[in-house]
Amino acid sequence: MVHLAVLAAMAWAGSLRHLTDRFGVGRYLATVVDPVTGVVLFSKGYDSYFGEYRTTAAAEKGVQRTFQESVLIPCPKKPVRFSIAVRQRDGALREIFATEIDPNSTAVVNAPLDAGVTVIQAAHAGDPHLKVDIAILAEGYTAAEEAKFRTDLARFVKLFFTQEPYASHKGSFNIYGVFTPSQESGISEPSWGVYRTTALGATFDSLGSERYVLTEDNRRVRDAAAHVPYDALMIMVNSARYGGGGIYNLYCTFTADNQWSSYVFLHEFGHSFGGLADEYYTSSVAYSEFYPKGIEPDAPNITALLDPADLKWKALVTPGTPIPTPWEKADFDTMDLAYQKVRETLNGKIAAAKRAGAPRAEVEKMQDESERLSRENAAKVDAYLAKSRFAGQVGAFEGAGYASTGLYRPMLDCIMFSKGAKPFCKVCQQALLRVVEHYAD
Repeated sequence: MVHLAVLAAMAWAGSLRHLTDRFGVGRYLATVVDPVTGVVLFSKGYDSYFGEYRTTAAAEKGVQRTFQESVLIPCPKKPVRFSIAVRQRDGALREIFATEIDPNSTAVVNAPLDAGVTVIQAAHAGDPHLKVDIAILAEGYTAAEEAKFRTDLARFVKLFFTQEPYASHKGSFNIYGVFTPSQESGISEPSWGVYRTTALGATFDSLGSERYVLTEDNRRVRDAAAHVPYDALMIMVNSARYGGGGIYNLYCTFTADNQWSSYVFLHEFGHSFGGLADEYYTSSVAYSEFYPKGIEPDAPNITALLDPADLKWKALVTPGTPIPTPWEKADFDTMDLAYQKVRETLNGKIAAAKRAGAPRAEVEKMQDESERLSRENAAKVDAYLAKSRFAGQVGAFEGAGYASTGLYRPMLDCIMFSKGAKPFCKVCQQALLRVVEHYAD
């Protein structure tokens, strides 16, 4: 069942010229049509928390759940028809919801913005209609930790502009920090027996994955973000634990103080902003079949290679590179799967110790061991991949999108494939640049 609530936000940040979807990415497509002329006024592809839940084992067993969901559209000047279509297994779109939105209706709530929210302009390049506008929301920072939020914000904004394609297009971005104080520091960690009352309700263990950080409180996120014009949302979590998440055209999350926070920050924004898929396949995830077999994924950076002669990134393929591209996959799988097994066992021990109230020193020792093993494995992965014959070349390498076989990634390594201070591959950079150019005329 769908219930509709229409809320007025501060301002429309998006392009005034590029108002219809140009990417074909996302499980859903929201469309706004003039009911008189039939002209499409606005459309946008996106994913949702519920869309991810549908791919889990619990959903397959028939466990029903409801999730808050919202779509950001420009305020119409007169009544319009708003609809949502869902992408079917074969990629076709089917309408599942439609309603009329009358901007003069009493159902449109134009209430004052929440009090007690502080806006920090971290980067300013010009008119929001001509730039990419990013809002970075504070989560798990108490009133006494506002200075820490400001410091963290400055650190990650600086990092953002060191990464391509953002570095070469710094003049295309406005970035805002939005500080809403939380009652408690940090966020909930259910598998560790830790629960916090925070501004946005974010939590580890989303969809049963210990490192996955999301919030189901969609309205609180939108209410906080409404203080600034925005095209993209990021939620910065005040935590030293490894974790994050990203949902296309909804939001991404990242923890601020882990050794891998810089990587997670860039990686997860790749999901939420560019619709990039995860290219890794050895780590455990909550999904049972995120990308249906035999169907070409809509993500720009992975392929089922149904037609090798018409590879979606064929214009970027390194001349002379065979498709599919052979690589030292068997040995890599043996090495990385062995680490993943150790990591999962250790994470289970940490969670059990936390829930049992074990001494702090005992828990911290295990956590330090987990971080050490993570660093060592990342170094091994980098060294192994660097030795490959096809390192640095664009081709089609099997293993991507949580699948060891049947899905392929463009390059041997990429920030969407493995942890570390590394670039997006050439295909991912091109996909992200297209989105930047969509918003920044």
